[in-house]
Amino acid sequence: MDRDGAVKAQTLHWVRDFIVAHTICPFAQREVERDSVRIEVVRSKKMAVALEELMAEMAWLDEHEQAETSLLVFPTLFRDFEHYLDFVDLAESLMVEQGYEGIYQLATFHPDYCFADAEPEDVANYTNRSPYPMLHLLREASLEKAIAAYGDTEQIPERNIAYLEAMGSDAAEAILAGCMREERQT
Repeated sequence: MDRDGAVKAQTLHWVRDFIVAHTICPFAQREVERDSVRIEVVRSKKMAVALEELMAEMAWLDEHEQAETSLLVFPTLFRDFEHYLDFVDLAESLMVEQGYEGIYQLATFHPDYCFADAEPEDVANYTNRSPYPMLHLLREASLEKAIAAYGDTEQIPERNIAYLEAMGSDAAEAILAGCMREERQT
């Protein structure tokens, strides 16, 4: 398997083994089963190129409605979480500037994700910890439909925190580490 193939496989395992298997996102299973999740690896080491790739990915999604969602994975960029957050701010501003506000929404994931009101070792951070820095592009219209069908989505973060607290940091870290094994097959 080539390097990008390994990154895609590891990312897909994280989605299946953590996000779906532990119902971190109640909407993910349907899209995984429908094979409507696109995973793209961006190998750039420059933020400007990463922003260009984000714009290109949204343009690709515009043309390919069968792809419900996209994960842009940055295995060589944004090792520092604060640098990643700077990129996210620029990405969101660029989306507004380019007319994508209300069309796509970004969800953010990073190996060192830490919520603003949390300590780095807080197990709740694992809801947004991933094998690599990545952006998840979601179609706003589809998200609105899923939320309407689901009901009270405000309970999802609370449920995830309670679930992860019961699981513990060691178990959550073990699942994340298990997704990084290249020898696994998709």
